[in-house]
Amino acid sequence: MAELLATGGTIPVAGVFNPLSALIAEEVGFKALYFSGAAFSASLGIPDIGLFTLDELTQAVRWVTRATSLPLIVDADTGFGEAINTYRTVKELEAVGAAAIQIEDQVMPKRCGHLDGKQVVSPDEFCTKVRAAAQARSSALIVARTDSKAINGMDDAIDRGRMYLAAGADIIFPEALETAGEFRHYSESVSGPLVANMTEFGKTPYLSVSEFGALGYHLVIFPVTSLRIAAKSMRTAMREVLENGTQAGMLDDMQTRSELYELIGYQDYEGLDSKLSASPIESHL
Repeated sequence: MAELLATGGTIPVAGVFNPLSALIAEEVGFKALYFSGAAFSASLGIPDIGLFTLDELTQAVRWVTRATSLPLIVDADTGFGEAINTYRTVKELEAVGAAAIQIEDQVMPKRCGHLDGKQVVSPDEFCTKVRAAAQARSSALIVARTDSKAINGMDDAIDRGRMYLAAGADIIFPEALETAGEFRHYSESVSGPLVANMTEFGKTPYLSVSEFGALGYHLVIFPVTSLRIAAKSMRTAMREVLENGTQAGMLDDMQTRSELYELIGYQDYEGLDSKLSASPIESHL
């Protein structure tokens, strides 16, 4: 991840929630992935309020990093507890291939960053978590997200960004900024790599990757875009089958069998199976 950031420019980062979505992102040309806590929660059929466990997240990340070699930023919510828990969280996620690990300064139970009613811990308390995360990692980057702007205002969010960098964070993620002017003001006030969250139906206006780049941002994540599209498409397909008793009218909208097999490497496995079956068996008796 550090090498990708060092290339300069503004990097679009695909939000993924399972290995298949990661493979599709890689296939179309993305260079980095973001494992969204919101999308992962939705894929489990639960809301984004910190309900999944570290074990569940670790297993899901392991599946994604086995499927693709692209650098993966993992949303670890509030770190699964206090500073000592955050230390273990970073150790576990880096061990399964996370290239960067994100923690946030919300109070548990956390809420979606674009909803009202959220609260933040004190900056000193969160700096302790950031220091724990930085000490735990080997080479993974630490992304520190602050939700403070919506609660305490821009000045506090800026102060927190500076403090989190000083505590050991590599990247700062100011959540739920509401105008291009706010994004510019933040980038001019906090020196260091910055993440912009281009989620849908939230408080942030729809800005392009190039527009965020001009505002001083290095990474632009699209955390739930693929899940929203997939969920609506699945609902449409299931309704069509239920109402009409056939999927024949939707074939042009489907990924074909050959396209799916190519994506998941079916031929590679088939070739390996044939090769193994044809190998002579040597007797060691």
